[in-house]
This record gives sequence, C-alpha cells and structure tokens, in this order.
Amino acid sequence: MSSASATPALSDQQLAEFLELTKGADSVELKLTLPLSGRSRAAAALGVDPLDGQIRQVYFFDTPDLALNRSGVVVRARRVQQKGDDSVVKLRPVVPAELPPELRRSPNFGVEVDAMPGGYVCSGSMKRTLGTTDVKDAVAGKQSLHKLFSKEQRSLYAAHAPDGLDLDNLSILGPIFVLKLKFSPEGLERKLVAELWLYPDNAMILELSTKCQPSEAFQVAAEVRSFLTQHDVDLSGDQETKTKKALEFFSERLQAAAE
Repeated sequence: MSSASATPALSDQQLAEFLELTKGADSVELKLTLPLSGRSRAAAALGVDPLDGQIRQVYFFDTPDLALNRSGVVVRARRVQQKGDDSVVKLRPVVPAELPPELRRSPNFGVEVDAMPGGYVCSGSMKRTLGTTDVKDAVAGKQSLHKLFSKEQRSLYAAHAPDGLDLDNLSILGPIFVLKLKFSPEGLERKLVAELWLYPDNAMILELSTKCQPSEAFQVAAEVRSFLTQHDVDLSGDQETKTKKALEFFSERLQAAAE
C-alpha cells in the first residue's frame, strides 16, 4: 500500500526479515495513514460515509513515563458500540519462531505482522471478550484494573512487564474516541477498514487497512495500491502510528500534571 516513488523501499535484509516473520504469523495487516489534506477527498472517492461508522472508546494502561511500552508491552481495553468490551495484552515486536509453543497453541493468542509504507512490525496479542460495562466500571474505579484481564493475559503480562509493576498500579491513558467503518469499495474485491482516531487535542489520524493471509501479502498490497492510486488517494504522506501517538500524548499530559 505504498507509492514506489514516494516511499522508501525495504532493503534486501529488511525484505528477507519481513518474509521470515510472515512465515510464522497468523495474518498480515496492511496499513496506510492519510495526510490531513487528503482525508475528505479519499472518503468521497471511496464512498465512505462516516455516519456508518461504529463508535469505540480506547484506553491504554501504562506508567506516566511509558515503562511498559519501552519493555515492548502494550495493555489496552476498548468499549465498542452495540458489541461490548474487550481487552488485550500485546507484545511488540516479537519473532514468531521464538515464542513458546504453549503460547502459540492458545486460541486467544495471535501473531500478526503490521505493514505500512516503509516499515513493518510483528506483534503477538492475547485477547479477551468482556461484558458491556466492564471497562467503564474499571476506569471509573468501581473495580480493579486487573479484573479486565484473564488469567492467561495476566500471566503473559507478568512474564514481560518490568518487575514489580502490577496491573492495578498502571495509569489510565485515555480515552481516545474512534470511528471504525468496514466497507467494500466498488472495484475492489476485498473489504477495507477505515479508522478515524480523534485525540483530545483535536488531532486526528485516519487509517485505511486490510487483513490477509501471510502468503497473500504482496499480491494484496499490489492490488490495493493500484486501486487507491486509481482513486487519487495520496499514498505519499508521513506514516503515523495510532498507538504511539496516543501513548505519547497522555504520557506528556500525566508528567506535566505531576510537575
């Protein structure tokens, strides 16, 4: 999902590493964030109506100085309109071949390679489905944060988080309001996902993505790139990571409040 003339190409070593990672992954997600100037035009060209989007509320949990993130651990919970809540403990980056076999056998754990113009990262995620009010109650202090996470998730967290950093002692970083829309644009034989992340300082990130099997990654990337180019979608903008921006925003806010 990149423009060869505008996006740095992967080196031979990076390409070899990417291919090796996909061999051990369960899926590949191709992502593209759009520059501010191209968002409305892209939405119109692809026939996207924001009123069809599903509302989500995303919370991250970390220390004010992002000690978890520096250790390669992301802890998140979401509220999803008309669907219910969920939580995830994510390890990033990971090498699939180095993960314990018992972890790979868990039906709640998955390995995915996220690829965007100029880069990629492989992550492993342990997920849990929650009730419709669990996250709301936890962030309001009505129940402990650790209750959002299953025994499996807590075990994974304990194995990778810094020593002595309990889930219940983490700060709440959020919420971020998100509009998510799955759609099948005319002329493309696969679904795309549009996510608009709205940050408290009025900044926004619009991301287009599609998932595929690891063996399909290059073919799907070529098809989607061609489709977006034909619809004059700008593929040359700087790429932003939704999670990174959210963590940095709330980290700065928490540290400023503590001064």
